[in-house]
Amino acid sequence: MSVLLTSDADGVRTLTLNRPHRRNAIDAELWEALRTALVEAGGDRSVRALVLTGAGGAFCSGADIPRKVSSAHPLHRIRPLTEVTLLLHELPVPTVAKVTGVAVGAGWNLALGCDLVVATPGARFSQIFARRGLSLDCGGSWLLPKLVGLQQAKRLALLAETIDAHEAKALGLVTWVAEADTVDAFVDDLTARLVAGPPIALAQTKALLNEGADRTLRDVLAGEARAQAVNFAGADVREAYAAFAAGREPLFTGRWAVPPNRTEEDDT
Repeated sequence: MSVLLTSDADGVRTLTLNRPHRRNAIDAELWEALRTALVEAGGDRSVRALVLTGAGGAFCSGADIPRKVSSAHPLHRIRPLTEVTLLLHELPVPTVAKVTGVAVGAGWNLALGCDLVVATPGARFSQIFARRGLSLDCGGSWLLPKLVGLQQAKRLALLAETIDAHEAKALGLVTWVAEADTVDAFVDDLTARLVAGPPIALAQTKALLNEGADRTLRDVLAGEARAQAVNFAGADVREAYAAFAAGREPLFTGRWAVPPNRTEEDDT
C-alpha cells in the first residue's frame, strides 16, 4: 500500500497522505514520497493547482516518532522535513490544504504552508511540539507570526493548545470552514477557479507575496516590475484583454507570446 496517493483531474493534482492507522503521521518513507511528489508537481506544466489532504478522516498527526532512537545525527533526520517544507512553499502553482480531523505539529505546519486552507468543523489543530519536549519545525516559527502576530504565535507554540476550525479561522489560520458533506465539492470548485487563472501570473503573484513580507518596499516594487514584464510578454494578458472586449471568460494557457528571432529592427 502506497503511503502517498496521487491523483490528477482537470489540472488539479491531489496528494493524499495515506497512513490512516497512524492518523497520517509522516515517517521517513512518507517524507521521501512527499519530496518526490512535490518535485514532480513543480516540473509538470499540466498541474495548475495542488491539493494536500489526508486519508481516513485525519489530515496529519505530525511527524511519526520512531519507537527505536535513530543513530543518525538530528541534523540529518530533520533534512527531509526542511526539503519538503521548502518545496511546498516554493511550488509555482496554488496549493490548497483540505483538512479533516487532526492537523498537529508538523502536520499543521504543512497545512499552513499551503496557500489556502479549507477545514471541516470537526478539524482540530495544535502546535503540539512543547508537549513532546520539542520546538517548532516545518516552518512553524516563520509562518505563525506572519499569520497571527507574535503574541498569538507564542500562545499557540508555548501552550501547545488545541483549537477548533472556527477559532483557527478567526485567527486567520484557516481560510474557509466547509461542512464535512460539502468540503469535497467546495475544494473542487475552488481549485477549478484557480486552474482557470493565468498560470504564469499566479506563480509570480504567489512568489511576490511570499517574498514581500521580508523585503523593503523598494525591493518589492522592483520584483513587481520584473514580474509584470514577464506577464506582458505572455499570451495571457492579450487573452484577458480580448476576452474583456468580447464579453467572455478568458482561457489562460501560460504560453509565451514574444515572436522568435525578434530583432531590434522589429521594434522600430
